Amino acid sequence: MTDSALHYLIVPGWQGSPDAHWQSHWQSVLPSASRIQPTDWLQPQKGDWIAAVQRAIEEAPAPVILIGHSLGCVTIAHWAAQADAQTLAKVRAALLVAPADVERADCPQALENFAPLAVQGLPFPSLLVGSSNDSAATPVRAQWLANCWGSEVVILPGAGHINVKSGHRLWEQGFAWLYRLQGRSERQARQSA
Repeated sequence: MTDSALHYLIVPGWQGSPDAHWQSHWQSVLPSASRIQPTDWLQPQKGDWIAAVQRAIEEAPAPVILIGHSLGCVTIAHWAAQADAQTLAKVRAALLVAPADVERADCPQALENFAPLAVQGLPFPSLLVGSSNDSAATPVRAQWLANCWGSEVVILPGAGHINVKSGHRLWEQGFAWLYRLQGRSERQARQSA
C-alpha cells in the first residue's frame, strides 16, 4: 500500500523514539524511511531541530511524507512556517501524532524554547491524531492545533500519548491513518497536475 516513489521522514519528539517506539518500527518497515538527526535529543533547541528537518528533506531521495510525534509535530509546524517554497514543495503530507502543547502550564522546561506554537496553516495535507487523555495536549488543544494547521483531526479514546508508555509499540493500526493521508495527498496531487 506504500508508494516506493515516496520517502517517509520520521520526526520524533523529545528524547527521540527508542527502539520499542512505533516510529522506530515504522522506520524499519516502510520502504524508504529515515529520521531527523538534531544535535541534542535531551536538551532540544528549536533552531537546531528545524535545521535538522530542513537537512533531512533536502537529502531525501524522493518527495517526503513527514511522520511527527509530540515535539516532532511542533517542530514540523515551526519548520513549515519559515521554509522556502522549493523545500516545501518536496513535502507531500504530514502525519502529526500526539502533538505536544509547549504552551501548557506544566510543560517541561527543556521544551519551553519551542513556544509560542507556530499556528500558520500547513501548505500540504496533514492529519492530526490526538487522544482524549494525552497529558501533553488536551483534546481541546489538539483540536485547536488541527484547526490552526488546517489538519484533518482524529481524537482517539484513551490512547494516552500514543507512545511506548501508553502501550503503542508497533501501532499497526496507525498505518490506516498514514495510508488515508497518503491517499488524500495523491488525490490532491492529481487534481493540481
